[in-house]
Amino acid sequence: MARLRTCSLTWAALIILLLPGSLEECGHISVSAPIVHLGDPITASCIIKQNCSHLDLEPQILWRLGAELQPGGRQQRLSDGSQQSTITLPHLNHTRAFLSCCLNWGNSLQILDQVELRAGYPPAVPRNLSCLMNLTTSSLICQWEPGPETHLPTSFTLKSFKSRGNCQTQGDSIMDCVPEDGQSHCSIPRRHLLLYQNMGIWVQAENALGTSMSPQLCLEPMDVVKLEPPMLRTMDPSPEAAPPQAGCLQLCWEPWQPALHINQKCELRHKPQSGEASWALVGPLPLEALRYELCGLLPATAYTLQIRCIRWPLPGHWSNWSPSLELRTTERAPAVRLNTWWRQRQLDPRTVQLFWKPVPLEEDSGQIQGYVVSWRPSGQAGAILPLCNTTELSCTFPLPSEAQEVALVAYNSAGTSCPTPVVFSESRGPALTRLHAMARDPYSLWVGWEPPSPWPRGYVIEWGLSPPSTSNSNKTWRMEQNGSATGFLLQENIRPFQLYEITVTPLYQDAMGPSQHVYAYSQEMAPRHAPELHLKHIGKTWAQLEWVPEPPELGKSPLTHYTIFWTNAQNQSFSTILNASSRGFVLHGLEPASLYHIHLMAASQAGATNSTVLTLMTLIPEGSELHILLGLFGLLLLLSCLCGTAWLCCSPSRKNPLWPSVPDPAHSSLGSWVPTIMEEEAFQLPGLGMPPITKLTVLEEDEKKPLPWESHDSSETCGLPTLVQTYVLQGDLRAASAQPQSQSGTSNQAGPPRQSSYFKDQIMLHPAPPNGLLYLFPITSVL
Repeated sequence: MARLRTCSLTWAALIILLLPGSLEECGHISVSAPIVHLGDPITASCIIKQNCSHLDLEPQILWRLGAELQPGGRQQRLSDGSQQSTITLPHLNHTRAFLSCCLNWGNSLQILDQVELRAGYPPAVPRNLSCLMNLTTSSLICQWEPGPETHLPTSFTLKSFKSRGNCQTQGDSIMDCVPEDGQSHCSIPRRHLLLYQNMGIWVQAENALGTSMSPQLCLEPMDVVKLEPPMLRTMDPSPEAAPPQAGCLQLCWEPWQPALHINQKCELRHKPQSGEASWALVGPLPLEALRYELCGLLPATAYTLQIRCIRWPLPGHWSNWSPSLELRTTERAPAVRLNTWWRQRQLDPRTVQLFWKPVPLEEDSGQIQGYVVSWRPSGQAGAILPLCNTTELSCTFPLPSEAQEVALVAYNSAGTSCPTPVVFSESRGPALTRLHAMARDPYSLWVGWEPPSPWPRGYVIEWGLSPPSTSNSNKTWRMEQNGSATGFLLQENIRPFQLYEITVTPLYQDAMGPSQHVYAYSQEMAPRHAPELHLKHIGKTWAQLEWVPEPPELGKSPLTHYTIFWTNAQNQSFSTILNASSRGFVLHGLEPASLYHIHLMAASQAGATNSTVLTLMTLIPEGSELHILLGLFGLLLLLSCLCGTAWLCCSPSRKNPLWPSVPDPAHSSLGSWVPTIMEEEAFQLPGLGMPPITKLTVLEEDEKKPLPWESHDSSETCGLPTLVQTYVLQGDLRAASAQPQSQSGTSNQAGPPRQSSYFKDQIMLHPAPPNGLLYLFPITSVL
């Protein structure tokens, strides 16, 4: 059946291909609107013609939007026999999509018809419409902001008209200006314009969903004219013209030729090329001269200049800034005061080392190219001998023997500064007292003193590293002009953790006082190294350590204390704090044959540092010591046992359960029931000439094997009463009498009793009569 169905479909496809019309001609789609607002609903219907109904009596029409099948189609048969399917899309969220009407044909989906759907927004009102009259192109250029994206093809048109009033009445229309696609500006040619007549201008935006227009702009083309900027250039030097003053620039410009007939004003801006200075604006510039001298600038400085112009006094727009012009101001002679200080070489007193510092007298004091030290001999009129020419702030030179004063000047290409006299006077005058210094922070030092009397006119303060290094051999100095000052904060060339030598010299009129010195640290640092630990002695549970303190260092704070840390094999840490004067320590309480890690920490007010780690192992105990320890342990165990035994014996509550009490026969109640004949009659064992037995106690009587003396004939006891015969002790009593009296007299017990369930049997032997007979009486006592 499957093969037959496949063959049928194949023949049907061939028949359809041979038909005059294709499947695409069978269906047709119609929509409510091909372009809608984004998110709005849309309705579409698809009709299959009757001549295509031979494909299937009831064809199933499907809808597809893009690549997705859309459910919800309602299908019905029309009166003419065609099939119709209608679908409503509630929200069209695609800006552009294809809606298709399809049929299932074989194993594929056959498209009958499709239509393009567009969705977007109506155009927004164009904003910020502005126009400029460009005299270069002789056109009115207008531009605007189109607004947000509409997702639909939108056209913009610049519309305008001529008006003789304030644009309330519309005159002749001007041809529309349509910008190129994607642009938001348009130009109206000069031939359509009247330069000095008002015109109304607006922008119209239009797409399939609507039209919008911008607010109308009413203007006169020449009122919005924008000129081109002039061209700046330098002035040609001429013999008649005076050279520019220091800090001034001479410049001129060439106006734009098309705007020569237009009255305008211009302004200039400038800024130094070096640095990040902002533009400085100068204007308005004079128009008639077309030249200008700009002053008040820094001397010997390169500047960048630009110019722009505007129609004035009538309305207009500023031109763009002109291309930049770079000029350099002329120099001026240095306007500085030179503070000087000198000292003589110790090895060569005639060699003088002169120091100076320039102090600007004005804001623009001019650049300094170098310094000259000169001397004017007294015998040579007008002769000046240079002693030193340098660009540095110090100079060393041999002082002529007759020279008592030299002159110092600063110079550049424009001239020299006023000479500063340097008088080499002797050191005389009172010295300052109580000079002291202290660190304010790691980068400053405060030096103080008490001014001498009379007060000097100033002080010279010098400071530098002590001892001076090769890289920092020059000292920093400063002159304090206030003679009543009592201190100064040094902040120049101060580094942390350094020792500085500070020198203060008072200056008097034509003299100077003796210099005073003081030393101070800018900041003290922590110890560089901690002392190294050494093991001096070690035992089984102790270790003696020692160390050698580090020598004091310049710039280092004195030690405040030591701390010893040690850690065992179980990573348990211990520590102890020692005085800074300690040189050793003994660790106690260590475990025998154990490994320890020890290190020392040296601390000061500026910080702390650790030493290297010392690792040691305590000693192992010897064999004899083990024996002693074991013996002591055994002795302790023995004493414990003895003490326990004594306690058990002495305590009645513990004694009775172990050794029960034996009743005393002397205090027994036997005497109340024993027959009196037993007390009056005396029996004597026949044939025995022994002294009478006073007392004999038998605690138990069991069946025994016959003893040696029990083998004798018992005839001698036959005559005794039956009760007595049972208890007659037979045997040789002489052997028994040979025992010590103390044993028979002091002990009433012959051994531990045999205990029955309820009673004990006891036998007592009392003193016998002279005939030697022994009476035995049974005694029963209740436990």
